[in-house]
Amino acid sequence: MSTSALRTAAQVLCAFLCFLLCSRCAAGRFNVIHSKYKKTNNPVLRWPAAERAEGSSVDSELSERQLYRELFMSRRNKPDVRDEQSAKLLYADAGDRIEEPDADDADDADDADDTRLARLPYDVPLDTTGKLHMYWGVDYARELVTIQVKANISASDWLAVGFSDYGEMTNADLCILWVDILGDLHFKDAWTDKDGTVRLDSQDDCRLIDAQYDRGVATVAYERHFDTCDKNDYKIEDGTTHIIYAVASGPIWTAEGINISDAFTGLQRAQLMKNPVLPPALPADVETFDITAHAVHVPSDKTTYWCHTQKLLPLKTKHHIVQFEGVIQPGNEGLVHHIEVFHCEVPVGSKVVAYNGPCHAEVLPPQLRSCKKVIGAWAMGARPLAYPAEAGLAIGGADYAPYVMIELHYNNPDERSDYVDSSGIRFYYTSELRPHDAAVIELGLEYTPKMAIPPARGRFHIRGDCVMACTMASLPASGITVFASQLHTHLSGRAVWTKHVRHGLELAELNRDDHYSPHFQEIRTLKRPVHVLPGDALITTCLFDTSDRRNVTLGGWGIQDEMCVNYVHYYPKIDLEVCKSSIDTQTLSAYFAFMHKYNLDATSPHKSVSENYGAISWTPLQGKLLQDLYDESPLSMQCNRSAGDRFPGSWNGMPQTEITTPFPTRESHCIATN
Repeated sequence: MSTSALRTAAQVLCAFLCFLLCSRCAAGRFNVIHSKYKKTNNPVLRWPAAERAEGSSVDSELSERQLYRELFMSRRNKPDVRDEQSAKLLYADAGDRIEEPDADDADDADDADDTRLARLPYDVPLDTTGKLHMYWGVDYARELVTIQVKANISASDWLAVGFSDYGEMTNADLCILWVDILGDLHFKDAWTDKDGTVRLDSQDDCRLIDAQYDRGVATVAYERHFDTCDKNDYKIEDGTTHIIYAVASGPIWTAEGINISDAFTGLQRAQLMKNPVLPPALPADVETFDITAHAVHVPSDKTTYWCHTQKLLPLKTKHHIVQFEGVIQPGNEGLVHHIEVFHCEVPVGSKVVAYNGPCHAEVLPPQLRSCKKVIGAWAMGARPLAYPAEAGLAIGGADYAPYVMIELHYNNPDERSDYVDSSGIRFYYTSELRPHDAAVIELGLEYTPKMAIPPARGRFHIRGDCVMACTMASLPASGITVFASQLHTHLSGRAVWTKHVRHGLELAELNRDDHYSPHFQEIRTLKRPVHVLPGDALITTCLFDTSDRRNVTLGGWGIQDEMCVNYVHYYPKIDLEVCKSSIDTQTLSAYFAFMHKYNLDATSPHKSVSENYGAISWTPLQGKLLQDLYDESPLSMQCNRSAGDRFPGSWNGMPQTEITTPFPTRESHCIATN
């Protein structure tokens, strides 16, 4: 062998030995640095280097939580605290000097985190297989949410959990955990761009509390503020939160630049901002009954709505339902997305036809349209819903029709055909009647094709008024108290809110969901009960997105039709059941005549409303014209009693509710501090 060849071989061997030595030092650094600060009374991080097998031991125990605190407090006098949150010890070189922290301060911070992790009352499965589960708690005083994720993943896998507006993996906000090729662990704030590429955030708002790995399960706990004042971060608000996750094989050198589409991804929905008010204690004589599916062989479709009519247990006298909760078949926690139970409003003595099948089948009996009054609802992550101590939902007695229909939404993204389900809702009831009967009023838009949404519209809103004349005619002088709300649209709904107006003065909103999903509907107790008086008006507005539709969408009962409803739960029960509006009939007829004359559309007074909407050539300009028409036109009102007839009065040509004094907006702390 030539001298040059020997020299080259020696150089390669030397480089290899240097790399191996450095790698061993780097991997050993993880243990050596942290063994100095190990604290055996804390949860420990057992995260092997990438080449170690799951569940293998490490040389020393590590409290990542304690180490982070020591770094944070040793640098607490530096000007940008948030930047220090991203500069945890795991990023430090072996030669970094870390001041010894104050022991009392460290213990206090550690105890505070232990307390928060022990108080995570809410949880939701992130996937259908049970491999990822999220727990959380909310601190309203500090405007902070604490999150813990448990994931059955490999030790070297990277994991990202975060939020986006409607579950998209693009333009999303993430907290991402990964192990690099040297075995070091990283936890960072990140976001994805419009192409799904991950970018590490310069402002790190994912504050790690604890990270552990043991026997194939990674457990990561962290916290972040509701509003971080970072344009790349998601603002956590009341209403629905779309939780996204991604898992992929590692190790990787850095999360910067990886594409989220290369990972196994998924979506879950939950209400993060739960009502912190504790429910009243159940009465001593409380009993239960379950309304469940009966061994449904769930179709292999990604989405299934399954309906089943049932007869209630016989109750000769009136009782009160005081609480209900979901009863999910073990193993199907990731399959059952939400459940609703409807009372069938049929004449006493009549029977409801038996049905057990898809809710939107063509063979669905028309009689089941009478099964529309919600008496119980559950969705993933929902806690038991308890009625206030002053009221209960009446069931039983001689004048009560004992029929209900359960509707179950199954989410089966893997299109499995082996699911069998018997989930449902458990009701708690008592013979000890409370002072008031609770009831439900429907607010929003009438179920009518008079209201339509043009095709290819990314944003189109329609409002439905419960006008002051209706509440004046129907409410008692003392008013009613609204304590819960269920917002409802069909497939194109994207946001729903209800405004409360008193003599032109806008009060605090009754309810709002800016990230509404028709696939996540639950009855939510209000954090602040709302007192509605005679003469008040309630305006329910829905935002729709028909950008993927070629034809006009009409109001109606079908799943491809649209609705805009807020079912408000209140007490004491009154005779008002429906307070909804639609565009005035004469105004709509004039609109169709205008479109025929000036747009040359084939509309005609001899055609039905549906046919006339279908005859219009929809362009962005025509969509804007219809939006303006709805915003300004007079109303036709449904101010209906429980029996279906209207309260006395003239309910056509009613003016829309006018807000003369808007509710003051809360100044953002981001503006105040910037």
